Amino acid sequence: MTSGDDPRGVTRPLLVLVGPPGAGKSTVGKLLAEHLDVPFRDTDHDVEADYGASVADVFFAEGEEGFRERESAALRGALAEHHGVLSLGGGAILAQDNRDVLAGHCVVFLSVGLSDAVSRIGLSAARPVLALNPRAQLLVLLEQRLPLYRAVASVEISTDKLSPEQVRDLVLSAVQL
Repeated sequence: MTSGDDPRGVTRPLLVLVGPPGAGKSTVGKLLAEHLDVPFRDTDHDVEADYGASVADVFFAEGEEGFRERESAALRGALAEHHGVLSLGGGAILAQDNRDVLAGHCVVFLSVGLSDAVSRIGLSAARPVLALNPRAQLLVLLEQRLPLYRAVASVEISTDKLSPEQVRDLVLSAVQL
């Protein structure tokens, strides 16, 4: 049985990482996948591959609603096909349907404070949800999404002041894979 398969032979992610921009989902996800010898997948990359352009381009061309629809489709596809470590875009948990399909999965919420998030992602417009007044928008985003991340999470790990390797080790300890 593959590590991401359940006893009924259904493929499912071993771990699903959620959290706001700057939490380290992609960086830590790759480290976890390498350590566990499983593939890594990022739904933002799935959206980009499907659309043929960056997340920012999709967001600006189709609006947030269009992007969120593509994000939801990418999430469903990854949950059905992927057996490794899966990283979700920071806003994937906004849709109730997305939160519902995460039920029963091992979901790790990587939390991050404003200061650490800003130092990791900077204040550029490369992230569409932060295009105008990035620091203020990031603070609002962190506050608004916190209960949603916690609602889907099996485990919460604070990434503040930690290296990606330290976060990886905390995740491994918390989920005991």
